[in-house]
Amino acid sequence: MEKYMLPCLNKKLLGVECMGCGIQRSIALIFEGEFVAAFQIYPAIYSLITLFLFIGLNIFFKFKNSNKIIGALAILTVATIITSYIIKITN
Repeated sequence: MEKYMLPCLNKKLLGVECMGCGIQRSIALIFEGEFVAAFQIYPAIYSLITLFLFIGLNIFFKFKNSNKIIGALAILTVATIITSYIIKITN
């Protein structure tokens, strides 16, 4: 599966990882059952999955205050992505 993954163009051309680096490997690790390793590679993976699952469920089942829930999940996901990226580049 890893031989079919797309390379990060930022990392390849500029030598700097982007905020999405690791998401493919993280998803592959989830499918392999390596949940802790998936989180270690890309900490925002679980909030991202939760966000997309909720949006998908909201299409079929309308939830009360769904806009607020989606907004909160989106803020949590973006904050996790930015925080993990800052930690990654400073180490």
